[in-house]
Amino acid sequence: MWKKVLLIVIGIGLMCGSAQAAIKSVDEQRQEWDEWLEQLKTEMIEKGISEQTIKEAYKDDYFHEIREVEQQDKKQAEFILTSDKYINRLINKGKVQKAREEYKALKPKYQKISDEYGVPLNYLIAFWGIETHFGYNKGKYHLIDGLTNLSYKNRRSAFFKQELYNVLRIMDDNGLSGDKMMGSWAGAMGHFQFMPSTYNAYAVDYDKDGVADIWDSFDDAIASAANYLSQLGWKADEPWGQEVKLPWNFDYRLAGAKKFKTVKQWKNIGIVSANGRGIKLPDNAAGAIILPDGRRGRAYLVLSNFRRIIIWNRSTNYALAIVRLADYIGNTQKFVPLKENPSYKLTDEDILQVQQFANRILRANLKEDGRMGSKTAAAVKQLQKKWKLPQDGMPDYLLLSKIRRYKSRIDFMAPPQPKKPAKQR
Repeated sequence: MWKKVLLIVIGIGLMCGSAQAAIKSVDEQRQEWDEWLEQLKTEMIEKGISEQTIKEAYKDDYFHEIREVEQQDKKQAEFILTSDKYINRLINKGKVQKAREEYKALKPKYQKISDEYGVPLNYLIAFWGIETHFGYNKGKYHLIDGLTNLSYKNRRSAFFKQELYNVLRIMDDNGLSGDKMMGSWAGAMGHFQFMPSTYNAYAVDYDKDGVADIWDSFDDAIASAANYLSQLGWKADEPWGQEVKLPWNFDYRLAGAKKFKTVKQWKNIGIVSANGRGIKLPDNAAGAIILPDGRRGRAYLVLSNFRRIIIWNRSTNYALAIVRLADYIGNTQKFVPLKENPSYKLTDEDILQVQQFANRILRANLKEDGRMGSKTAAAVKQLQKKWKLPQDGMPDYLLLSKIRRYKSRIDFMAPPQPKKPAKQR
């Protein structure tokens, strides 16, 4: 019996000790945070932010850790969305109808801004609709809180600290309170979700009230968006591109966002329109063939303005959603969702496996994050070349199966095995 009592006492003692250790750990964490925050304040003041703005941003006993923003930054979808599925999620019948209504209502007032900056109004409405659903979802986070936490021991601390500095500059330059600084978890603000650095570079005080208010003044917000696109080099008289079909013998090494030919040269290769109505793009315009889902998905011939959208948001799928909505706003065609291609469905783990293999075999020096970027696509093309596969830069079941069965470099000499045909019934 006494042994049981002794064990209970020891157990209680260990629990109390653990609790004390946990309390101490929290205290240490708070001390570490406070020291870091003081260093941050000093750094911002040294970069030119006034002490008054720092006091406004970080009121007494500031300790606003928002763990949710850290989780948002780390979160990834289990499956990589195909471009068709991504676009269908962003654009539906209701959004197209709403966009057309907004375009009709705003055109009398804002066509002037469109003409002044050389950016068609249907594109500006498309950005507005995609970014904040026409102003209904401008973000619920206090930017000082969110960006401060993302600057603290985060995988992208340097980036978020620079955006935090830009938020403080906005407050400093315009005499704005911290409560005005609301936006997305990552720091995007206002009707068109400008990052703070974008605001400081391109925001316009169009209504001349002394502040470029992209949160509550739509005049300022839409003029700022138009100015941004204009400064990026938007060509007012040039379309974005169009969906095309490739010839059966197309050399996939020619595809890529940075591999340009004139539209006329692409036509001579055998590129035709997907809708059968001809390629209605300027013959002398420089264009590139992009394959967002590889050779099994849709192909697009994209021009200069498409690249401007990519600068706004470095996502091909995002840019395709913008131009699709803009096209619907600019015409009267009945909305039809994209027919999704049931091709191989990639996961984060698939992409990660490719990146790890490319780093090990090709010394590709890729960031192993499970995300399909341009560097990963280039490494995929190298692997496809080694295995004598079509070089479209997109992993598929054949490439992944070769990676999983790989034993030595002699495997690169084996001819590609075709997919087994379905059994005849």
